Amino acid sequence: MTRPYRRSDFDVTDTVQVSSPPAVREAVLQLYADTWPGAPITTLETALADFERLFTGQTPGYLGVDTVYHDLQHSQDVVLAMARLMAGYEKSHQDGPRIGAERALMGLVTALFHDSGYIRENAERDIPNGAVFTRQHVTRGARHLARYLPAIGLSDWVPVSTRIVHFTGYEMPLDLIRVGDPRDRLVGHLLGTADMLAQMADRCYLEKCRDRLYVEFVLGDVAAHKGAGGVRVLYGSGLDLLRQTPQFVATTIEKRLGGTFGHAYRHVEPLYGGDNPYMDAIHQNVDYLRGLARNSRWPMLRRNPPVFTVERNAMQGVRSLLVAHLKAVWSAPVPVNVS
Repeated sequence: MTRPYRRSDFDVTDTVQVSSPPAVREAVLQLYADTWPGAPITTLETALADFERLFTGQTPGYLGVDTVYHDLQHSQDVVLAMARLMAGYEKSHQDGPRIGAERALMGLVTALFHDSGYIRENAERDIPNGAVFTRQHVTRGARHLARYLPAIGLSDWVPVSTRIVHFTGYEMPLDLIRVGDPRDRLVGHLLGTADMLAQMADRCYLEKCRDRLYVEFVLGDVAAHKGAGGVRVLYGSGLDLLRQTPQFVATTIEKRLGGTFGHAYRHVEPLYGGDNPYMDAIHQNVDYLRGLARNSRWPMLRRNPPVFTVERNAMQGVRSLLVAHLKAVWSAPVPVNVS
C-alpha cells in the first residue's frame, strides 16, 4: 500500500516544482518553444508574470488567491499539464489538424487564469474567502479573461477563451459550449483534461480533498446548502467527501475525460514513450484510498503539504470560517435532507 516517494509540491514526474513560478515558467516556455519553434514567446512570458502578480496579491484591484485547494500551485500544475498535452498532440499529429502556436498561446493563458474567478477584488473585501464563489467561479474567471486578453494583444481570442474555460467547470452543460472551429473544441477538451489530471494526480490529492476541498465546498454552499425543502447535505465531513472520492474519480474518467473529452489525456503519452504518468498517479491514489477505506486506516493520511496563498495562516483561517459557516447552516430551524 506504500506509494513511491515524490515531493509534495512537485509534478507527477517529480521534476518540476509546481509551487514555484520560476520553475513552471521555465518548463512551460521550454515546451512552447520546442513545440512551435520560432513562435514569439514574449506574450506568454507576460502572461506568466501577470499570473504570478495576480495570485500573489500584487495586481492593483485584486486581493490575491486565498482558497486553500485551488491555490497557486494548482493553477501552475494545470498550465504545465496543458502545455504537455498540447505538445504531445502536436508531436503525434504532424500531418494535422494542428493546434498552432497562437491557438496554443490562447490555451495556455486560459489555463493560467482558469481559476481567477476565486480571487476577490478590492470591492469584495467583506466576503470572507474566495471559496464563497465556488458555484460561479468559472463565469467570474471568464469575465476576468475577457478583460485581460485584450491587454496582451489577444482580443480576437476572447470569444473562444471565455467559452472553453467552461470545460473546467460544472456551471454550464459541456454539450452547450459552442465554438466555431473543431480545433478550439479540442483545446477546450485539453484544458478540461489538464484541470482534472492536475488535481487527481496530485501527490497529496487525498489529504487535500479531506482537509481543503471540503472547506471550500462548505464555504461555497456545495457541501450543505439551504433550499425550499430545508438543508441538503452532500458531504457531511471531509472524511465523507473522501469516501465518495473513488466513485467521483471513476465517473470523471469514464464520462468526462473518456467520454466528453474523448480520452484527450492520452495526448501526453507521446512525450513519455507511450506511458501516462498522470493516469498512473491517479490510479495509484484511488487504489491507496480504497485500501484505507477497506481497513479503516484513515490515520495513514497524515501528509500536511504547504498551502500557496496570500494568507500567512491559511488553514487556520479557513477552519475558523468553516466552523462559523456550519454553525450558521445548522442553526436554521429547517428540515435536513442527507443525499
